[in-house]
Amino acid sequence: MTRRLPPLNALRAFEAAARCGNFTRAARELCVTQGAVSRHIATLEGWLDLALFERGRHGIALTPAGQRYFDTARAALDQIDYGTRQLQARPDERRLRIKLPPTFAIRWLVPRLARFHALHPRIDVQITTSHERADFAREEVDVSIHSEPEPPAGSGLRRLFGETLLPVCAPGLLERGPRLRKPADLARHVLLCSMNRPKDWPAWLAAAGAPQIDGNRGLEFENAALAYQAAADQLGVMVALDAFVADDLASGRLVAPFALRVATRGAYYLAWRADAPQPERVKAFEAWVVQEAEAVAGKPER
Repeated sequence: MTRRLPPLNALRAFEAAARCGNFTRAARELCVTQGAVSRHIATLEGWLDLALFERGRHGIALTPAGQRYFDTARAALDQIDYGTRQLQARPDERRLRIKLPPTFAIRWLVPRLARFHALHPRIDVQITTSHERADFAREEVDVSIHSEPEPPAGSGLRRLFGETLLPVCAPGLLERGPRLRKPADLARHVLLCSMNRPKDWPAWLAAAGAPQIDGNRGLEFENAALAYQAAADQLGVMVALDAFVADDLASGRLVAPFALRVATRGAYYLAWRADAPQPERVKAFEAWVVQEAEAVAGKPER
């Protein structure tokens, strides 16, 4: 179908004049003379065979027909402007934008980033922390890492490792505090937990045969990273994810007073845009982070 379009320069002049409410300001915006704007609008009115402006001693005002046409023209030009900016935008192929939970970033990813940088020194990493999953349609994010209580459906996802719970504390707490030889002894200790993970202590205590202990009493923190730090500072006993304390247990900074480890149904997943080809920087990060996850927790599932 052949489109019936008005003279586009005249349409642009009309939209600017209607938006500015003044031919002079419209001319300044368009880098033309006021006379040129006036002629463009006269041309458009002649083409439409109707008046778009009422002209008076105190300036111009849109006619009812002009107001309707301005609403249409402004929306159309805004859409063209947006589409043009999107087309001209060039993604920075060197910048990898990652969104992930703060505890995962602090306890797992950041301590390993030097290895990724050594392999890919030309990729700049930008990290944003949040407990919310990334919305790739609305956010400028290349990849996200998030936890799920159940295996999710959909493409653009890869499982990294599962969640295994175990209590940990600082060695000094065992030396100066009440004994901690059986799970029931936890009733005499301060329990540390994250407000974002209220089910962790109850799950471990139930498996340990001590469901009578309230796992969410004691000290609660906004995120688990604070609770891990509190454990290292001898404030109490933290129910941890084994992937987040492996280095601390190996170094002796933290100790696990009980051998029991309880697996949950949850796991951490890597996600990326599923509606577009993976950029090379995303492929490089996926390959690296999966290899790191395998070293910690065994081969992850597809």
